[in-house]
Amino acid sequence: MVTNIKQIIQTSLTSAISYEAYKSLIHSLLQQKKSTGEDTGEDLYNYSVLNQKRMLRLDKTLQLAPETLAFLKGSIPMQTWLVLSEGWCGDAAQNIPVLNKFAEENSDIDLKIVLRDQHPKLMQEFLTNGSKSIPKLIALDADLNVLGTWGPRPSFATQMVQEYKSKNGQLDADFKKDLQIWYNKDKGKNTEKDLIALLSQ
Repeated sequence: MVTNIKQIIQTSLTSAISYEAYKSLIHSLLQQKKSTGEDTGEDLYNYSVLNQKRMLRLDKTLQLAPETLAFLKGSIPMQTWLVLSEGWCGDAAQNIPVLNKFAEENSDIDLKIVLRDQHPKLMQEFLTNGSKSIPKLIALDADLNVLGTWGPRPSFATQMVQEYKSKNGQLDADFKKDLQIWYNKDKGKNTEKDLIALLSQ
């Protein structure tokens, strides 16, 4: 039986939430000493606490480049950005605030978020090199056709991951620390460029 991707997307959208609702959900769970996802252990809770602080900081400090703002003032086909995420994910915390800024600047972009572990069928259709890596952005037109995808990391960070894996076999704590330092220095600029490329397809 052929999987109907559009049907999976449509079902997922019925439980998708806004960025503000996503942040509220994470906050509510943290008040209960919990995290999103199937595994609600102490490590993921601690990551979620850190990531909540990252998102709130980025919401306040993130500024899109003048050329990005000019681009977003232009005509963009109406679309939904459906994003698979979890509150414990460091890459999500660094990138979803950038996605939200794009949606705030152009009303033709409707940002919706679903939790990965609650939507295994959707995640299975949008794996990255066979893995359930998040965040994963799926850009959809009004008829729920897939216009393109992005994620789980901006292009330069993706290159960093690939090079480190080729030398060391897997990502470790040292690399993850270096990646967060890179995110802090980059301030979302690489993600901005990637998203403009996605919108320009």
